[in-house]
Amino acid sequence: MEYLVNMTTHVPGGTSDDDVEGVLTREAAHSRELAAQGHLLRLWRPPLQRGEWRTLGLFVAGNDVELEKVLASMPLRVWRIDEPTPLSPHPNDPAANDAHPLRPATAGAEFLTTFTLAVPDGTSPALLRDTLAGEAHRTRELAEQGHLVRLWVLPAERSASRVLGLWRAGDDEDMQGILRSLPMDAWMTVATTPLTQHPNDPAIMQS
Repeated sequence: MEYLVNMTTHVPGGTSDDDVEGVLTREAAHSRELAAQGHLLRLWRPPLQRGEWRTLGLFVAGNDVELEKVLASMPLRVWRIDEPTPLSPHPNDPAANDAHPLRPATAGAEFLTTFTLAVPDGTSPALLRDTLAGEAHRTRELAEQGHLVRLWVLPAERSASRVLGLWRAGDDEDMQGILRSLPMDAWMTVATTPLTQHPNDPAIMQS
């Protein structure tokens, strides 16, 4: 099972630079071990506030208990708070047809999107069916173009359907144009998070 983990680190006041550097060095080495074991797939940095130390990670574990053991084994955990979100397979996920869907981008930037879908009341079954089919077709096109990397189903909130997407685009404007091209765009509220490289990202270390 895959998980997106929001990891926020708070280094205690008075910690020496040498101690911080030692923990970071061990964290990098252990991240490589977790990647080799298949538990750690990706690491990114989201936009940060001044002084904030936060990472987004894509992990694999058999269940919540195993995930906690993986996270607890990481050296930075002594200063870190982890917030995991379980991810379920999405029928339009490009990973089903790509042996290496998480290879690093050769150009452009990566983005995470959270879609919250609300089908308008009164929508006919035929229109819903056709729109879903159009969405599936368009996501395949975007995957073939290298824009759509992964899709997952998020836990529902108040019965609303929620989807997480990992994308590649030239810039934010390009990303917004891609999202507007989706047939279900009018039915979705979208939150977009630009991502930057993390030095311990397995996709970088394996490239």
